[in-house]
Amino acid sequence: MNKRKIMDNIFWMGVIDWNRRLFDGMIPIPDGTSYNAYLIEGSEKTALIDTVESEWSETLMKQLSNVKKIDFVISNHAEQDHSGSIPNVLEKYPESILICSLKAKDLLTAHLKIDAERIQTVEDGEVLSLGNWTLKFIYTPWVHWPETMSTYLQEEKILFSCDFFGSHMATTELFAGNNQQISDAAKRYYAEIMMPYRKIVQKNLDIVKNFDIKYIAPSHGPIYDEPEFIISKYEDWSSDNVKNLVVIPYISMHGSTKEMVEYLASALADKDIRYEIFELNVSDIGKLAMALVDAATVVIGTPTVNVGPHPKAVYVASVMSVLKPKLKYAAVIGSFGWTAHAAQNICDIISNLKLEMLGNVSVKGVPTASTYKELDALADIIAGKHYSLMSK
Repeated sequence: MNKRKIMDNIFWMGVIDWNRRLFDGMIPIPDGTSYNAYLIEGSEKTALIDTVESEWSETLMKQLSNVKKIDFVISNHAEQDHSGSIPNVLEKYPESILICSLKAKDLLTAHLKIDAERIQTVEDGEVLSLGNWTLKFIYTPWVHWPETMSTYLQEEKILFSCDFFGSHMATTELFAGNNQQISDAAKRYYAEIMMPYRKIVQKNLDIVKNFDIKYIAPSHGPIYDEPEFIISKYEDWSSDNVKNLVVIPYISMHGSTKEMVEYLASALADKDIRYEIFELNVSDIGKLAMALVDAATVVIGTPTVNVGPHPKAVYVASVMSVLKPKLKYAAVIGSFGWTAHAAQNICDIISNLKLEMLGNVSVKGVPTASTYKELDALADIIAGKHYSLMSK
């Protein structure tokens, strides 16, 4: 794809990757992604903000073929999907200077073997003149690396936000508008990447809201030409507020745990408690992460394998432990053959989330009338907690 005009002398450059389905070797991205770089041609100086993954360097270099000079290459984030082609750009433009945050310098020299003499670090709030335009550098750490910063084009009110506000989505749409499909992609992105840093996201939101912003130009996904659209979403997702939603990830070996999940779900529905079920053999873990953004309660369903939980239940508990959703409550249900340690193992894995544990319903073999009474009681407890939360 050729470079695309955002406004006079400001261009989107980069790659639309329609085929990528896994990011960082672990994150599912069913809608592909993009690697966004931005060219700003000031009256005196020209700047390139970020680059692309190294495997796509040739595409970026073709887009730059008619660009006679670049004075500054700005690295908002040292991770290779943004910085991977910096060495190629520095080679093509030997007079250019690489601009980055203080913490990024060491990462760029270590990961990309860039000559430290080519790097100029900038402080939080420092400005750089391009002649008629001024770039201001805003430290936004931990969205999602410690060295990350954003770059603000003051006169045109454009925030180049790097991973902050991004979305893994391949589309020919240059601007996002208020497209629900892009909102969903951004929520998945937040859930899979930003959610572990929720409290820091809140702080960075407070920082960027101090700026008058006309466009937010992230390093993945379309440009937000209605910036309040994505800012308000991030305020909701990162807030402490939860919704009337129970997430139920489960795995069943011989049908007992599945039967318990279905019974509990029906009991919750009778009490007007929303739920989403994720059968772990077939579910998209990214969709599960998206549900966890809003959920008040998680109920993990697992049979006992030997003396512990099913490996897929262990995996989802471990994912939750890493993502740190704003859940309030948790419970474990499932069956066992001869010993029942699965629930405690799951509780141990998610102990860092500091959730209120609402119970453990375990049955030896198949569910019985007593099991259903315990599940009814669990549904009552969950409903009471949710009613209390929603009334506040």
